Amino acid sequence: MVMIHLTNKLSGLFMVSLLAVSAVACAADGRTTVPLNGTWQIAEGTLEEVPKRFDHQAPVPGLADMAVPAFEGVGTKGADPRRAAFWYRRTFAIAGPVPAVARLKVHKARYGTRVYLNGHSLGEHVGCFTPGYFDLGGKLQGGGEANELLIRVGAAHTALGDDVPWGHDFEKLRYIPGIYDDVELVLSGSPDIANVQVVPDVPGRQVRVVARVSNPGADGSEALLRCTVREAKTGKTAGTADSRKVVWKAGEQQNIEVVVPLENCRLWTPEEPFLYEAEVSVVAGAVVTDAQTTRFGMRSFAFDPQTKRPMLNGQPYYLRGTNICIDRFFEDPLRGDKPWREAWVRSLIRAFRGMHWNSARYCIGFPPELWYRIADEEGLLVQDEFPVWGETGSLENLTKQYGEWMEERWNHPSVVIWDAQNETPKQDITGKALAAVRHLDLSNRPWDNGWGEGQSPTDVYETHPYRHIDKNFRMTDLAGMAPRPDNSGKFPGNPLANAGDRPIIVNEYGWLWINRDGTPCTLPVEYKSYQYLLPPNPSADQYREAYARTLAAKTEFWRAGRQLAGVMHFCGLGYSRPGGQTSDSLSDVEQPAFEPHFAQYVKDAFAPVGVMLDFWAADCQRGATLKLPVVVINDLATDWHGPVRLRISNESKVLAEMTQDARVAAFGREVIAFELKVPEVAGQCRLVAELPGADGQPVKSLRDVSVR
Repeated sequence: MVMIHLTNKLSGLFMVSLLAVSAVACAADGRTTVPLNGTWQIAEGTLEEVPKRFDHQAPVPGLADMAVPAFEGVGTKGADPRRAAFWYRRTFAIAGPVPAVARLKVHKARYGTRVYLNGHSLGEHVGCFTPGYFDLGGKLQGGGEANELLIRVGAAHTALGDDVPWGHDFEKLRYIPGIYDDVELVLSGSPDIANVQVVPDVPGRQVRVVARVSNPGADGSEALLRCTVREAKTGKTAGTADSRKVVWKAGEQQNIEVVVPLENCRLWTPEEPFLYEAEVSVVAGAVVTDAQTTRFGMRSFAFDPQTKRPMLNGQPYYLRGTNICIDRFFEDPLRGDKPWREAWVRSLIRAFRGMHWNSARYCIGFPPELWYRIADEEGLLVQDEFPVWGETGSLENLTKQYGEWMEERWNHPSVVIWDAQNETPKQDITGKALAAVRHLDLSNRPWDNGWGEGQSPTDVYETHPYRHIDKNFRMTDLAGMAPRPDNSGKFPGNPLANAGDRPIIVNEYGWLWINRDGTPCTLPVEYKSYQYLLPPNPSADQYREAYARTLAAKTEFWRAGRQLAGVMHFCGLGYSRPGGQTSDSLSDVEQPAFEPHFAQYVKDAFAPVGVMLDFWAADCQRGATLKLPVVVINDLATDWHGPVRLRISNESKVLAEMTQDARVAAFGREVIAFELKVPEVAGQCRLVAELPGADGQPVKSLRDVSVR
């Protein structure tokens, strides 16, 4: 019987009562996991000396700038002259004997995590984006005695060595330290489970479970793995199986495997995110020494080597989505505690799904683990990008952290692409590091090596066709442009040659960012990107509409060519701050909602049954006959059939309209040819191609034209 009492007594003026955990019988399931989240004491100081007073408090998980009272100027870009470290402190007690295995898991913290228990150093973890595990063996006190836990993090990335990746981002002003993910205490018997990997076999309707189990400490000991799979919502048993018995040697760690057939197997998709739980137990003799429950989905994902299309559960599945830049949002003035509020995160993901987005890249920063759990539940495919942009650290350190990252995420059905880096073409370290670890993922997910060399024909290559970086670019230039991005209009050093014959995903494009208040961001101002789009001295609403209309048209263009595995706009969540280079398009951050023009036009551009009016001219002559191709694409697994309408109107009325019936095969593309005589009315007119979408709502493609 193990009873955990958690307390936290602040010195000076503060007294905070935290979590109380009732008695837990460890022998029943072999493992007790105790969350240590809550309000901790926090103090600033040096890297080596424990502060004498803890006169502040801060939430865990959270960031050090959330402390009360507040510290001055938290989150410098370089070394912080005011402090070298932040120290977190709390106490807890165990009523009863200490189990054989006791570990502390710090899910994510930065910059550098050092842990002390009862005055003893338990070691250090340098990773800023991966979990640190600390063995409490011999240092943890039972019998109701108080245990003092200290966690020190560096106040700036300079607390780390030059060989450690720390999340460099050219746009960020602040690098805010803190314990920004969960902290938990794990108690179990021995043998114990170090890690579980669940490998869905979709065609076989069965799941392979591989557990890394530690040596019980004696030659000749036997143990087996028992796995029960249940439906996550109902608890209904879907399958159970035992592994063979494993004979141990002293000091040995083994992988034990078991295959579990699933009754009435249901697959995981964004449209139906059905989840299972695998309860994995180590049985030594008649005793369960450790047990771990892992959630998963029956899902496969790959890129077809011939068609280059993404394949979800063996069927084509085009990626439509956005980017989430959590580290940039960390420095947003409206951030508060939102990234750690489950209801807020879920509302944001649902707002994304409401834009017809089925995917997102977690870009230049990993969010807390609850974001991945919610993506599993809400049905969002994740391209998980390790936070490397230029600064990679050493090959040894990067390889180690890639492995830690994969072990933490590989059971999430939402995570479908390992992304090694962002826009870093000149170094081969990321390629070598991913090549060294990719075999660890038994589901064999594809990788994206940013702008680096590809490692496999079925890996994906990302390109960022920011056409409006060229101040002379006009939307009319899209006429006749290849639907597979080339090197024009991009950042220098985006070598499409590295793509080879691999699938391509456009996961950044646009460039015309505006702040949430309707003012342009610094990049489109610096590059004069709006000079052909708006008149002098435009209003905030004119900026908003021009941004949304232009982004929608570009989205239609990249999707309609069917040369890309996915199109993901930049960005769904970032910062919006004075002097910011980019911004998201939220109009309401507290109750996540998009700016109305963005929601109106961009949502249509990402519709599963999409339409593009392939007409880019800025003007035409009245009375002329225009040939107007309308491209219809179908991302669905079923054929689409319906009317396609084309009309031209001015501010007062519809001037001409025509309709054709169309049928588009599943995952297909059709071009509907229209001929329209321009009415004898001069002035500004609007061309609209429209069809009923998969949900019955109208989907439109708009072009404005001046009739001369």
